[in-house]
Amino acid sequence: MLYRKLGRESRKRRSILANITRDVIMNESVVTTEARAKEVRKFVDKMITYGKSGTLVSRRKALAFLYNDDEVVSKVFNELAKRYETRNGGYTRIIKLKERVGDDALAVKLELV
Repeated sequence: MLYRKLGRESRKRRSILANITRDVIMNESVVTTEARAKEVRKFVDKMITYGKSGTLVSRRKALAFLYNDDEVVSKVFNELAKRYETRNGGYTRIIKLKERVGDDALAVKLELV
């Protein structure tokens, strides 16, 4: 499976991805770089799919990825799973914004559909 390394070692990369996933789920949108958004989209979709299945195993997998954040996991399983129960994937959208001033990286808005 191809993935983006994001210029970080694996522990830091996983932490960044989990934290951005958490922010997208709680705030329903986040502004970040295009590479990070494309990578995080996979994890947000996976968390919502876990919520739709609703089993104990899927809840534990979601908790393991999100560092045992009960508030986020309960939102996924109680609110987002009901909202997307008829949708077969594609729970996020990426909207391109402008380049950031400091490093000229393309900023995008990652939001739930």
